[in-house]
Amino acid sequence: MSKVDCWLLPDGIDEVLPDQAQLIETARRKLLDLYNSWGYDLVIPPMVEFTESLLSGFGSDLDLMTFRLTDQLSGRMMGVRADITPQVARIDAHSLCRRGPNRLCYAGTVLQTKSRGPLESRTPISIGVELFGEAGVSADIEVIELFLKTLDASTVDAVHLDLGHVDIFRGLLATADLSANQESELFELLQRKALAELENWVTENIADPQLASWLKLLPTLSGNAEILGKAKQDLAGAPDAVIEALNQLEQIVAALSDKQVTIYLDLGELPGFHYHTGVVFAAYKQGYGKALGNGGRYDNIGEAFGRARKATGFAFDLKSLVANGQFELDAVGGIFVPDSTDSECRDQIALLRQQGQRVVQGFAGQAVDYKEINCDRQLINKGGQYVVEKIS
Repeated sequence: MSKVDCWLLPDGIDEVLPDQAQLIETARRKLLDLYNSWGYDLVIPPMVEFTESLLSGFGSDLDLMTFRLTDQLSGRMMGVRADITPQVARIDAHSLCRRGPNRLCYAGTVLQTKSRGPLESRTPISIGVELFGEAGVSADIEVIELFLKTLDASTVDAVHLDLGHVDIFRGLLATADLSANQESELFELLQRKALAELENWVTENIADPQLASWLKLLPTLSGNAEILGKAKQDLAGAPDAVIEALNQLEQIVAALSDKQVTIYLDLGELPGFHYHTGVVFAAYKQGYGKALGNGGRYDNIGEAFGRARKATGFAFDLKSLVANGQFELDAVGGIFVPDSTDSECRDQIALLRQQGQRVVQGFAGQAVDYKEINCDRQLINKGGQYVVEKIS
């Protein structure tokens, strides 16, 4: 690589410069304080782990997103985290072993082998919560309410909440006796909402006429809360798991009725189908082409660590959240102090810093650019006393 190119970063790898970094750090502190106020304890998992634990229970999607390297001490394969949720599940199941409901939160950079979408970063800053040990729908409601509080705290406008439930699809397929390949084909057609292709596929692969009718209906069951009533009529006689999923969605929608958010239900949408086990949700902003954050239930994920636990949670990319929200920087600039060996001046500098002021001390012969060092005041000696004055 030539010296001209040595400053280039790999595609999808980005850096955060001072102004944006301050916004992101302001947001991180604000959100972690919010999660703490709801009883969520902060954990800081490592950047790398052995792949056996890092990828447990999360399917091939996460496997393909994970960079691998060989541990020079043990010779075992390690992975750089592409998602923090599996790490938090390991902490709950193995490191903490709490008996009751366990609320944990986190914030940290992840690294992914490829971007999840065009022009997206491969190094998002993931921030979120996980609630372990509670199977009831009340846990899902709490997590979704905190999800919405995160958006409120970030002052994101024109948000709508997408809700779904993977047990509707799973429940319908429980007696279908499909192969893994057939299930994968059906899943892909539902995600694309390819109605004509879906109808042909169902005709060729599903012998039960009632099940075939239900599967063809799934992509059409989307809209506002009223769609749940229609779904109950259209799916009457479906397996108990399907009806229970619809009941849970009704409870969640009712609990969110007083929230200032537009709710959209899509009963054929299956994000995270390979590891989610219940309700799934995501937040979208008008004019922004991808989800700001998403989450859902993923029961028994701790089974790989010897302790299966009910679990639900969510995650945001903090960079995207800041880009679409309104976090304010501290408008007060710093205080510049010219180079000085005066002990009283040094005492004043220490006092100002103790008071939380940003103080930048100059060097001998320095040409000062106040804008560059973000200072709008200076400490000067006036008549034997040090005072802070506005820079004109």
